[in-house]
Amino acid sequence: MDKRTSDNHRQPVTTVRGNIIDADGVVRPPWAMRSELEREYFDEEWGRPVITESGLLERICLEGFQSGLSWATILRKRRAFRDHFFLFDATRITQMSAEQREAALADPALIRNSRKHAAIYRNAEATVALREDPELQELPEGHPARKILGGAARRLPAGLPVLIWSYAPAEHQPPSNVAEMPSESEESVAMAAELKRRGFTFVGPTTCYALMQAIGMVDDRVPEPEAEQP
Repeated sequence: MDKRTSDNHRQPVTTVRGNIIDADGVVRPPWAMRSELEREYFDEEWGRPVITESGLLERICLEGFQSGLSWATILRKRRAFRDHFFLFDATRITQMSAEQREAALADPALIRNSRKHAAIYRNAEATVALREDPELQELPEGHPARKILGGAARRLPAGLPVLIWSYAPAEHQPPSNVAEMPSESEESVAMAAELKRRGFTFVGPTTCYALMQAIGMVDDRVPEPEAEQP
């Protein structure tokens, strides 16, 4: 039996701060309660640092595809995206033949939007171009991202990972209520502008802020007072 329905038969409870205390006792935001896929994504991935080039390219592309759709739809199709686009290996994406690109666009397992598919190829090309940029070889000493990443900062690959993590804010205060959750920030506006300048597409300030949340660059988990915990 599902632990969420058997654990003392508790029903999800919405707190005064807008979170939901699920039947398993875990505090989650409302969006993570819309489907099992979103719940698992929140529990296992969301807010955890991502430092690999392929991991960041995947999230940039999928956040772009999510525009106008539910995140659950993206998660359902994620495996097909990974299969067609070589786990978001930028080099292999740029080497895809016309036939491979046509097959990806025709596959109903993916989202069949030609502009968004074109964005994957453009973003992959832009990613490859960043690798040798002398300004994107490593984060400066004392950069805020080094504190967030800890020892992982030493393993941060050159190029896209350094560019993305260079926008980590020096300070960030999580919202006090789910209703006050921001959709963009000064850093996400700057990140979007720089990514576009570098050739990326479907990367607006809102998409970039969602990326910052997803990869643990900003911690927007609304804290609950201990008294409200189950």
